[in-house]
Amino acid sequence: MIHGMPATLDRIDLRILTTLQEDGRISNLKLAETVALSPTAVLARVQRLTREGYIRGYEARLDPNLLGAGLLVFVEVLLDRTTPNVFEAFKAAVQAQPAILECHMVAGGFDYLLKTRAADMDAYRRFAGAVLWQLPGVRETRTYAVMEEVKSTSRLYLG
Repeated sequence: MIHGMPATLDRIDLRILTTLQEDGRISNLKLAETVALSPTAVLARVQRLTREGYIRGYEARLDPNLLGAGLLVFVEVLLDRTTPNVFEAFKAAVQAQPAILECHMVAGGFDYLLKTRAADMDAYRRFAGAVLWQLPGVRETRTYAVMEEVKSTSRLYLG
């Protein structure tokens, strides 16, 4: 294993994954050149990596500032009860909210950490009142408006 990676991944697989994270639109021919394999061999590896779930899909990264979602907000959520049915109701409600970009159950002083975006603080305040505070089981929230995004990536470090 390389840096805790599954034994089924070799160095070429890791180079393919790293390259695809940098440019998901790279042509198969260019990817083959980058990892020094034939296009047929690279295509087979990409298909295997996709089939095995290492590659979940491809998407464009959009500029939130240009699209009216310039305010990034993290929210700590504390539920009133931590029972399976409250967790399930909360998770289902969060899934239905497109303004909530991420939701993570966490260990510590609160139950969930949400990542959301809005046009500005006024729009966030409306969202909080109409949606966030109405989510099932919510007892308390703490809001952290981001002043500056220092680093934002979804790329995994593969060594």
